[in-house]
Amino acid sequence: MTAYLDSAATTRVDPRVADVVLHWMTTDFGNAGSRTHDWGARAKRAVQQAREQLAAQLAASPSELIFTSGATESNNIALLGLAPYGEGEGRRHIISSAIEHKAVLEPLEHLASRGFEIDLISPGPTGRVSVEAVRERLRDDTLLVSLMHVNNETGVIQPVAELADHLRSTRTYLHVDGAQGFGKLTEELRAPIDMISISGHKIGAPKGIGALLIRRCGHDTVPLTPLMYGGGQERKLRPGTLPVPLIAGLAKAAEIFEKEHTQWWSQAAAFRARLVDALGQTKVRFNGDQEHVIPHILNLSFEGVDAEALIVQLKEIAAVATGSACTSASYTPSHVLRGMGLPDDVAGNGLRLSWFPDQVQDLDVRELVSEISEFQAGVSYFA
Repeated sequence: MTAYLDSAATTRVDPRVADVVLHWMTTDFGNAGSRTHDWGARAKRAVQQAREQLAAQLAASPSELIFTSGATESNNIALLGLAPYGEGEGRRHIISSAIEHKAVLEPLEHLASRGFEIDLISPGPTGRVSVEAVRERLRDDTLLVSLMHVNNETGVIQPVAELADHLRSTRTYLHVDGAQGFGKLTEELRAPIDMISISGHKIGAPKGIGALLIRRCGHDTVPLTPLMYGGGQERKLRPGTLPVPLIAGLAKAAEIFEKEHTQWWSQAAAFRARLVDALGQTKVRFNGDQEHVIPHILNLSFEGVDAEALIVQLKEIAAVATGSACTSASYTPSHVLRGMGLPDDVAGNGLRLSWFPDQVQDLDVRELVSEISEFQAGVSYFA
């Protein structure tokens, strides 16, 4: 059976989570906005319990967390929702990085078209943005810093907690895309970060559910303007009928991850160690700072090997992915690896392996690496 090595893209829904989701779909199927019967009351309680649990994991108040369809929507609410305040205050400078997810970069492109100055930091070959690099760019009119917690292509961990501590003494807001870090490095997200985007399907919850944490500072809250209107749900920032089954599933997945975190981390790291050791027989380059990396994501490039061709070669053994964006005619180099200043032959052939321990139990690492080594040798022979 083909091993699944693309968990950074999405995970399998945990069977325990699926049971919870099914219950709220088929048994307690009420609308959390219905106030005249028990089905609605039970649904409302389930949503509140989920909100309390998730907020507690982030050391926040339940009133500071709103449910969304996922990190992409949360990012858009955070970035675009803050724009009217920035325009009114004459603060149009935003700092981010060249290696952010497109769910951050594209809203920033939109803001640039509205007259905002977007200052993108290139982190260099390590793929890790330094706090000093952000500090050097801070200005009186800096409205926001947006920096992801864990890079989705390289797995490199960014110093968001340290940055949050520094920004506390400034007027600048901090937004963190926590899609890849929530559940795995949740403790770091308990720092005084103003806004945090999270996603369910990275931790065994269903697709289509996430949240945005919006912290208060004293009595003040981040001055966001809603992007949609109608119904007033979720503090009037995200209207629409609440998807109770998905919300309950997200809470259950986060609960499981919190309880089983130590085991998950050690098993993910052990698999990484075996994989890296076996890859020693190949001509390989590991991309990103390997001293500051999440244990379940590994980005690498093989000398002289086209990543897409290698993916085809490995399809009977493992499902893997590149970080490259696919156009209708050709593959372009990964914007993350290019943002790190890596040459096109490396950036265009980055391969991302990402795993959850329970999904690689049957994978023979030696067979996988042997296949890579033989393919690489064959390419070299015919070159």
